[in-house]
Amino acid sequence: MLDWRSIDTVLLDMDGTLLDLHYDNHFWLDHLPKRYAEVHGLDPERAQIELQREIDARRGTLEWYCLDFWAETLKLDILAILREIEERIALRPHTEAFLQGLRQLRKPTYLVTNAHRHGLDHKLQITGLEPWFDDIISSHDYGHAKESGNFWHALREEVAFDPERTLFVDDNQSVLAAAQDYGIAHLLCIRQPDSRGPKRQISDFPAIHHFDEIMSLQRSNKAQ
Repeated sequence: MLDWRSIDTVLLDMDGTLLDLHYDNHFWLDHLPKRYAEVHGLDPERAQIELQREIDARRGTLEWYCLDFWAETLKLDILAILREIEERIALRPHTEAFLQGLRQLRKPTYLVTNAHRHGLDHKLQITGLEPWFDDIISSHDYGHAKESGNFWHALREEVAFDPERTLFVDDNQSVLAAAQDYGIAHLLCIRQPDSRGPKRQISDFPAIHHFDEIMSLQRSNKAQ
């Protein structure tokens, strides 16, 4: 699937790619609506409907990912509520082995995420992933979500990479489409970002379930 000799730089998403998306899905779909209803004295079903409508209206925008925005909009301490279920934060299978393989291949590796810095720092603290990366970039640093072409132009100004020799892995097909439009040549989508969700059929991009599907290619190409 991949010829590692044609790849100089690796860009990796976090939630749903390196980390199990179950934590985020459970938070936004179940835990936050429950706490929103409790704090504001709302009917739980009504609170869930209202919150889902607010979230859906901003999908794909920077606000959708911004914890400060939701804290102000919902009048809640979002970060504190995130920490209430932090035991659900988990690496996807084979993540550390994959990152170790990239280091052995001496591929510059960057974490490129839409996660807000507050939530990002919390997850890095829990998982210990930070040392694996040459740099960690949040789209909030640039004021544009990864779904926007503006993000990729801003990233290129900060990180030296050749789009034709770059691999980008994400679970979000809209983000992958934006990366493709920018010219990134090597793209992979994650089939099952949420371990408790369905394994998706991905038709627009090459897709993998777990990183071990490309581990053998790493080893064989390193040996050549």
